[in-house]
Amino acid sequence: MNATQHSVVVTGIGATTPLGGDSASTWEGLVAGRSGVRPLDEEWAAELPVRIAARAAADPAGILPRPQARRLDRSAQFALLAAREAWADAGYTARAGEDSTVDPDRLGAVVASGIGGVTTLLEQHDVLREKGVRRVSPHTVPMLMPNGPSANVGLEVNARAGVHTPVSACASGSEAVGYAIEMIRTGRADVVIAGGTEAAIHPLPIAAFANMMAMSKNNEDPQGASRPFDVDRNGFVLGEGAGVIVLESAEHARERGARVYAEAVGQGISADSHDIVQPEPSGNGIAHALQNLVANTGLDPAEVMHINAHATSTPQGDLAELKALRKVFGDDVDHMALSATKSMTGHLLGGAGGVETVATLLALHHRVAPPTINIETLDPEADVDVVRDTARPLPAEGRIAALNNSFGFGGHNVVLAFRTP
Repeated sequence: MNATQHSVVVTGIGATTPLGGDSASTWEGLVAGRSGVRPLDEEWAAELPVRIAARAAADPAGILPRPQARRLDRSAQFALLAAREAWADAGYTARAGEDSTVDPDRLGAVVASGIGGVTTLLEQHDVLREKGVRRVSPHTVPMLMPNGPSANVGLEVNARAGVHTPVSACASGSEAVGYAIEMIRTGRADVVIAGGTEAAIHPLPIAAFANMMAMSKNNEDPQGASRPFDVDRNGFVLGEGAGVIVLESAEHARERGARVYAEAVGQGISADSHDIVQPEPSGNGIAHALQNLVANTGLDPAEVMHINAHATSTPQGDLAELKALRKVFGDDVDHMALSATKSMTGHLLGGAGGVETVATLLALHHRVAPPTINIETLDPEADVDVVRDTARPLPAEGRIAALNNSFGFGGHNVVLAFRTP
């Protein structure tokens, strides 16, 4: 790190997920090993090949004021609720400019979505066909824009240093956090609110994913359908929600006396350049992201005690990730407790990296690795220390680090590293 770069810390956490309407209830669900997957009982789901999903535990439309909720796509509703929790958790009581500890020109927002306002787009198309042009909502365009969630979060906190929306499929949320780290590290901002959100539980995305053979069709056992690293894993389960954090320069946090959850060590990014959907089976692209992380940050693998794996419960993807970890870290992988929290939350697509960043930070903060549920028979090629069935304590003493892995269609690979303060 050169003299112009700033250390980055995490001071606030917020989430709304299939396990709970805030970060505390989400963490409780993760530690308890509770599944958020349920049957889809809507009439439109009856003829779909996949009739299960991980709905958010709290309906955002019932929490936000009705006039505001009507102007926001569901993905933006989730982002706003998670951002409000993170902002308050960081100790901020007002918008930047109204709170003297934050200069709005030094505040950024980076909230990602992999798909954006897809439910708004499809629902308003139905309105157009069934009721005519005049009934289409005038709010449709700002609601369907992929940058809508980030823009609304930026408006909420009065962010003026930059408002951004990385769109990298299922790596989007983690890429947003990585972008926020760089905004602070390079001096563009003192504080950035960042994360990911998604709300795509709708017949078209479900039918499309199902026809790609990417989703589990275990409709008879919803809570057991997402089973990363199990020999019988057969695809992911779609989830929804958001995870958002507040990052600050260490100097800014120290000056205002903020509580620090963790140091944001940095990120590693790469691309497979292999296939638009399938992961590169040897894990070379993922390994390159891990190598970049270590080279760019000086992270000591001996410090890494926990990994929140991307692990979507697909046959090829789960093993490619493990091959990459072994390739880069060798025997050091043996002391890294690996958790696959999608077994409980389902896969939140562009929101996954945000929610799993929250899970990774809370694992460091509480020094507990959440379990991976639904593993009846561990794949014999999964030669790593998978935390199964029950949560496990992490080392109680000393400084430890954790990784959050996120990979997406298109070959996007993002690895984030955090360390106890």
